[in-house]
Amino acid sequence: MKVLLTKDVKGLGKAGEIKEVKDGYGQNFLVGKGFALHATNEVLKKYESQQKKKIAEEEAEIARLKDIEATLGKIKLTIKRKLGANGSLFGAVTKDEIAHELIVQHNIEIDKKSIEIDNPIKTTGNFQISIKLGHGIHAMLTLDIIGE
Repeated sequence: MKVLLTKDVKGLGKAGEIKEVKDGYGQNFLVGKGFALHATNEVLKKYESQQKKKIAEEEAEIARLKDIEATLGKIKLTIKRKLGANGSLFGAVTKDEIAHELIVQHNIEIDKKSIEIDNPIKTTGNFQISIKLGHGIHAMLTLDIIGE
């Protein structure tokens, strides 16, 4: 019996592989537990079309992220904060503030968890902030902190 594995099965193979197995094992365990489907022409065509669709969606997502990376590299984000008596900021600039200002100033929505700040930003000046966009794509954002 030929089966198309829908999930990884230890000792047999990975999801997406077509395997020849004994009838009882294939029918009772693999198909019965949802680890595989009967490898008919119809099932194989449907699986291939799903894989093509998945690849196309991933390529579109990567293209979108590269556009965002290029946009973030060009812009300069400005944040105004109140200064203390010694010229330092009250508190640090947070990832949440950076994400909020990106939406307000440039209409770019970035999850605050993907923003990486090495050291807390507690002074005025220019800073380079790294942003992980996914799929191995990292963008650098120029951040300008201005005192009021």
